[in-house]
Order: sequence, then C-alpha cells, then structure tokens
Amino acid sequence: MIPAQGGNPTKPAMGLRGPLRNARGITYLALMFSIVLIGISVSAAARQWTVMVQREKEADLMAKGIEIQNALALYSASMKIGRIMTTEIYPQSLAELTRTPKPFLRRVYQDPISGGDWEYMRAPTGGIMGVRSKSKVKPIKERDFPLAVRHFEGRKTYHDWMFQHPNPSSQSMLMPPMMGLAPGTMPTHPGAQGAVPGGGTPQGAPLMPGAPRNP
Repeated sequence: MIPAQGGNPTKPAMGLRGPLRNARGITYLALMFSIVLIGISVSAAARQWTVMVQREKEADLMAKGIEIQNALALYSASMKIGRIMTTEIYPQSLAELTRTPKPFLRRVYQDPISGGDWEYMRAPTGGIMGVRSKSKVKPIKERDFPLAVRHFEGRKTYHDWMFQHPNPSSQSMLMPPMMGLAPGTMPTHPGAQGAVPGGGTPQGAPLMPGAPRNP
C-alpha cells in the first residue's frame, strides 16, 4: 500500500529541541564559569600590582627619608663648628639644605607615599628637625630596618616613620660609657681595676701564697 500523503513533517524536528536546549544550557554555564575565573584572575593581578607599587613607594620613602635625616645631622654639625653650644641647629626649610656652595641635600623631595608635601617636625628652638609622611597606610615592612631607622620596628603606619635628628636609633649607636668608671676618666691599665698607686695591694684584699707583704 502507498502511504498517505500530507503527513506532518515537523514532528521529527520537535524531538531535537530537548538536546539543543541542554547543549545551550551547558554552554551558558561554561561561559559564566569562565567569566568568574577571569574576574578572580584580574582581581589577584590587581592586588599584586597594588602591593608592588606600594613596595616601591615604601623603598623610595625609606631612601629619601634617611637622606633628609642625614642632611639635617650634617647641617647641624656644620653650623655648630666654632660655636660653644650643646643644642642642635636646624634649617627653616628643606630648601636651605640644598643651597650652594655646600649643599647637604641634593634637592627638595616630596613625600613618595602621598605625592605631596611632608609633615614637618618642628624643633622647640625653631627650625625643621625631621619629616614624616602624612599617609596613615599600614607599611609592608615591619622589621629588619637599616641601622639609621631601626626604631621603626613595630610602627603601625607610615605616619609613624619619623626621619629626624637626633633619633632613638642614632642615640643608641653611640658608644656607651665604660662600666665602673666616672665620666671623663680612663683606666690606668686595661683590666687593672682595683689597683692602687705604687703597684701595692688594696687593703682588705687577700694575699697570694708567697707574695711579699707591704711594709
């Protein structure tokens, strides 16, 4: 028998809609997953870039701050030559440290962290005795500082990094007085503590066997 004509030719196509929908759903989920991964990667790269930039600015702050600190010390020492005074002498501005013919600072630096002016630390007698950053950001470096600023350990923000003269680090680097001696005195012989003039034995000290007694 000849099959009847005029059947519905769309029935086989109707059966393919289910697999196509599943394939489209899987593709959509894969696309969303890829977008999430790209976002995570971009965020991680941005954080690494931020840390790298902060680390570079921090190193620049350390170098320029120590240079200013040393310039203040040299300026004070130079100004006190030929004068009888115990107090430090400070410049009225950082530009004063750059004046020829004897500059103590190569040029006036800006705060590397904020990009603006420093916060100046004024001495009681007048002048600038130090500088520090205005930034309250937490530093990356927290230990193993150079000797000139080793008192920075434990400081919470860049604002706490005070580059000044004098400072706790420079004072601790000075040689302490010798134990057991009055200020301004020196021992007559190394290790001869307790010796009396004339080479005799102090009174009350025990005599070694066979040692002659003092007349």
